[in-house]
Amino acid sequence: MSEGGTRQLAIFGGRPTFAKPLHVGVPNIGDRERLYSRIDSILTRRVLTNGGPLVAEFEARIADLVGVRHCVAMSNGTVALEIVTRALGFEQEVITPSMTFVATSHALQWQQITPVFCDVAPGAHHLDPARIKDLVTPRTTGILPVNLWGRPCNIDTILSVAGQYDMPVVFDSAHAFGCSYKGKMIGGFGQAEVFSFHATKFINSFEGGAVVTDDTGLADKVRLMQNFGFQGRDTVVHVGINGKMTEIEAAMGLTSLESMGTFVEHNRRNYHAYKAGLHRVPGVELIEYDEGERCNFQYIVIELDERITSVTCGQMLEILSAENIDARRYFYPGCHRMEPYRSYFPNAGLLLPNTETLLSKVLTLPTGTSVSVEQVEKITALIARVVENGPSLSVRFRAGISRKSSYANAACEA
Repeated sequence: MSEGGTRQLAIFGGRPTFAKPLHVGVPNIGDRERLYSRIDSILTRRVLTNGGPLVAEFEARIADLVGVRHCVAMSNGTVALEIVTRALGFEQEVITPSMTFVATSHALQWQQITPVFCDVAPGAHHLDPARIKDLVTPRTTGILPVNLWGRPCNIDTILSVAGQYDMPVVFDSAHAFGCSYKGKMIGGFGQAEVFSFHATKFINSFEGGAVVTDDTGLADKVRLMQNFGFQGRDTVVHVGINGKMTEIEAAMGLTSLESMGTFVEHNRRNYHAYKAGLHRVPGVELIEYDEGERCNFQYIVIELDERITSVTCGQMLEILSAENIDARRYFYPGCHRMEPYRSYFPNAGLLLPNTETLLSKVLTLPTGTSVSVEQVEKITALIARVVENGPSLSVRFRAGISRKSSYANAACEA
């Protein structure tokens, strides 16, 4: 793409690649007739919440798939994090990464627990176990690592370090349902793990989440706390809130589980299409999955090396957005640079150099059942053309040339 060819880009007035935006995390639906049938059964029974039969079935299915004794379904993953950390006595300070969705930190801060941000390992996307010891103080009461992108963190080492301090570990596995670590399903590690079944997850229950654990006493306590502390019909024995999953959420969750194999296979095909299209593009690294393990292939994540591409992560995002490719900068700029944390810890970035470097170059790209292999091939071809013409594009960005698309309402290539 020559200097003249760069004008073909939508950001400079060309026709967008796609007629409608392709998003990261468009909900998977599954078999609509099965969903409608379940909803009809809910309306017939008139049991809408408070531990109906579909919630019980959903919990049993999750526990069986993960290989744990207990699953407590929740209204969402954030509430699940709040309840299980409270049930385990987390307070004062908890060590967690900044490279995560802000709900991980908020679940702590909401309870007036200080999230102590730990840097990611060099060249990695997960909490660095070697840094945990440097952050432990007499106020530290637990560790909350994240299995980001469905790729497990260094679970064994984290649990070993936690054991030295006799500290509980809860894994935020919002991304990692259906994945495994050393042949064992994610969900059975630490004191407990938390899943999200939000609409953007490959298995969704509209909204929803779950706490999974092998600890019967913890499961009993969590179940009390998610239902106002009720034990039986009229007896309250513990403080609690309303964290219950509804029957209609469970109906969607069960329907999603029935199509889980189809969803994973579709994600796998898209992942391999991205891999094929990007593997020779200089300065663009696709974050790969270990296919010797169970994977959900839910996220397509790339790192851009600006020194090679000449185009920054932010500029690539603008270019793709104009083409109706709604890429995202997960999880820019990092929890430590969001409120209230940036006010509480204005110099936190000095202790998180690897995190800050990583956040400056990560993009996630559209996938899921609403995105086809053919569309992926167009996306990768576009990224390759952008990188090929990176120096001239960089000049145009520095000159302050903004998007001047005359095709905003025109018929575009599907």
